[in-house]
This record gives sequence, structure tokens and C-alpha cells, in this order.
Amino acid sequence: MRISDWPVAERPREKLMQRGPQALSDAELLAIFLRTGSRGLSAVDLARSLLKRFGSLRSLLDANQQHFCEAPGLGPAKYVQCQAALELSRRHLDETLQRDAVFTDPITVRRYLSTRLRDRKREVFACLFLDTRHRLIHYEELFFGTIDGASVHPREVVKQALSNNAAAVILAHNHPSGVSEASRSDLAITQRLVEALQLVEIRVLDHFIVGDGEPWSFAEHGKI
Repeated sequence: MRISDWPVAERPREKLMQRGPQALSDAELLAIFLRTGSRGLSAVDLARSLLKRFGSLRSLLDANQQHFCEAPGLGPAKYVQCQAALELSRRHLDETLQRDAVFTDPITVRRYLSTRLRDRKREVFACLFLDTRHRLIHYEELFFGTIDGASVHPREVVKQALSNNAAAVILAHNHPSGVSEASRSDLAITQRLVEALQLVEIRVLDHFIVGDGEPWSFAEHGKI
């Protein structure tokens, strides 16, 4: 059955307009993105088959170009649209952090850092440089490592913080293993960075570790 033959309240587009995007399932949201189905399948049926093929919505969106384009109903045009949509989401979060006080919106900070760091194949250490009102001045990835570590140099962090005229910073790095908990070395380098930045009167508001689940906050666990 075609989606146009469904009751109006059950059609994904109409459902979104009436109840908002949060009311839709992953398959329904993906169906809106796909726009059309394939032979014998509605857009929702195709979306369900793709989610089954990839295992999850996240795996589908994170698939490389070859893997993505090999799936039935997808192709280069859909891959480009998908990547553009993901980048729009990142830039929307970036503008939100520039407009609003970062430290008063930890949910947005977590979401932003997850989109930036969650699926990186090696460890990346980044900083959010903030102004006196804790709005984002600049996001920068400073150090890169192997799958299990990155060398972080406090002097370079201080240099970049001063260069951006930052009043405060939020530190962040990912764990490619997916485990978002602080190690002894994470605790040690965080303390060194706090002490180094204190010397130039720049406050470290938090340090987030990004893994598969919710980013782990040093501040919330009393480590800063």
C-alpha cells in the first residue's frame, strides 16, 4: 500500500506537522528523507529494511560512501543529501553555542561534542574557547593520537586560549573504545591543564569524555 493511501494521521509528513518530529519513529523520519520507496516497498518499508540492514540509524548515517551507496534505495545523491543534513545539524549547534551561554546548556554542549567526536577512529583532544559570558568563541581540535591515546601539551592549550582571548574553556576528548569514563591519565592531564590555565586567569569549566553513551563530565563527578 502506498503511503498516500494511509490514513492522514499515520502519514509521516502529516504526522510531523501535526505532532512534531519527536513523535516520529526512526523509520518514519528516514522515510521523509528518502521521499520515495522502491518497487513493492513504500518509503517507510524501505526505511525499515535499511535500518535492519545497517543495524541502527546511527550506523546508517555514519556509513562511508561505498557502504551507503551499495544499499537498495540509496545512492550518491542520497549520500550527499545525508552528509549535508548532518553538517547542517553541526553548524546549527555551533551557532546555538555562539549565541547562548554554553555552561548553562549542558545538553547542547554534550550533543555538540558528540556530533564532533563520537565516531572518530582515533583519539582527538579539543577545546571550546569561551568569552566572559561563556558563549562559544571557537572550537578547535588540538591533538590527535592513536586508537588509545593522544599527547596533550598544556603549553599549547594555554597558547591557543590566549590567542582566542578566551575567558574560560571546556576541554573534550573522545575514547574510540566507546567507554566514556576517565582514566588515571585523563585525571592527571586535566589537573595539569587546570593549573596551567589558572596561571593566566582562564577557568576550566568542564572536561567531557565522549564515548558511545552520554559524554562523561569531570565537573559533574567532582573532578574539577
